[in-house]
Amino acid sequence: MIPKNVSVVDNNPAIAACFVFESEGRYKRTMRDLGWMGVDWEQRIDFDRLRRGRLERAKAALAETDVDALFIFRAEDARYLTGHRSHLGPVAELSFGNVVLHRRGDFVLYTMDLDTCRPSMPWLEERQIQGRANVRDHVGTVAWAESVKAEFDLGTDCKIGIDLWTPRIETSLKTVFPSAEFVDGYEILLKAKIIKTEEELACIRAAAVLTEVGFHAALDALTPGVKECEVLAAAWGAMTALGSEWTQCSNIVASGPYTAPYRRFTSDRIIREGDVVIIDIGGCYNGYWGDFTRTYICGNVWPTREQVELHQQCYNALFNACATARVGKTNYDVYLAAQPCVRHNLGHGAGLSPWEPPYFSISSKDERVPLQQNMVLNFEPYAGKPGIGGFRLENNVIVTDGEPEIFTIFPFDERLLTDVHPLDKTTGRRLQSYAPRV
Repeated sequence: MIPKNVSVVDNNPAIAACFVFESEGRYKRTMRDLGWMGVDWEQRIDFDRLRRGRLERAKAALAETDVDALFIFRAEDARYLTGHRSHLGPVAELSFGNVVLHRRGDFVLYTMDLDTCRPSMPWLEERQIQGRANVRDHVGTVAWAESVKAEFDLGTDCKIGIDLWTPRIETSLKTVFPSAEFVDGYEILLKAKIIKTEEELACIRAAAVLTEVGFHAALDALTPGVKECEVLAAAWGAMTALGSEWTQCSNIVASGPYTAPYRRFTSDRIIREGDVVIIDIGGCYNGYWGDFTRTYICGNVWPTREQVELHQQCYNALFNACATARVGKTNYDVYLAAQPCVRHNLGHGAGLSPWEPPYFSISSKDERVPLQQNMVLNFEPYAGKPGIGGFRLENNVIVTDGEPEIFTIFPFDERLLTDVHPLDKTTGRRLQSYAPRV
């Protein structure tokens, strides 16, 4: 059970991918694997450039349409346009921070935190930060819509794109804009958001590193007799200590019978020696999300032959999908590459929302999305059988102009592998590995 085709240190992105050679004959540092503090001795993430780049992409996407204005209700979309940070979960709330973006480039942030946002967001003018849009009731929504109408000089017959709303909000807005045409504004923003800027990619890589720390803490806690929720608490605590704003979902530590059928949350079940354990977690760095998954055997025991076969099948599907994530391919090509280890959905894009297009499912056959450079994709195949165990694995990939960049390099459980994919730069490099049982 010793892995074959083991990779070595060279080509490991954690070690060698800090510089790229530019056409003019000099090296340029990429924003990978750098510290997070503000320093004067090297260029790290430029957050002013991050905000400008996102806003410029959104303005350009809107300018390509005949929509007069976007009404933004999603927290992640408000952050994309302005840098506004508010509550993240545990449920959707449409009035913590809203943005109206006009096609001529004017925009206003409406926030419940007016007193703190004005002094702390100097990249916006004072008039661009206004009080809360109270869209929780009809009267508040009408009052806000009237103020927007006056602020942006919108006619009653304008065309408005909205990224998220309710039937009640629709009724209230039509009171103020009776002849307006309302369209899906989220589709407009997605055209901007689906391709990431270099600063966005740096934030996403940082979120993956933050999540790695959570994984180390989870594995340190994973011993026979510990509860699933205790393992999750260790991961959550480690990520929060590093400044994680929230977590990618409720996070998942599923063990034993909860892995097949796969139950995607964490319980108080006591994990026993030899149990299969799925860990799917993700921290949040400046609004961008880590999100990857590994499956382990708890304790100092070998897995069964059937467990190895299922894990290897899932592992092969994962890296086959990663290898297909290239310019010129589509989401459907990737979906096919991961067969047969796809449940309902193979994966998704990621950014300020942990679940963004493109999506990878059977529907991709009829809704094919060409892959483009600087898309960020998450693939998460699954293989399992009740009584044996379930195996979920997930990698995050950046589409490049060549080989896909797999930036989630956290090791797999080598006891569950018999062969290593050429794109796996980590497995087989541990100084202490499990020896075959005689």
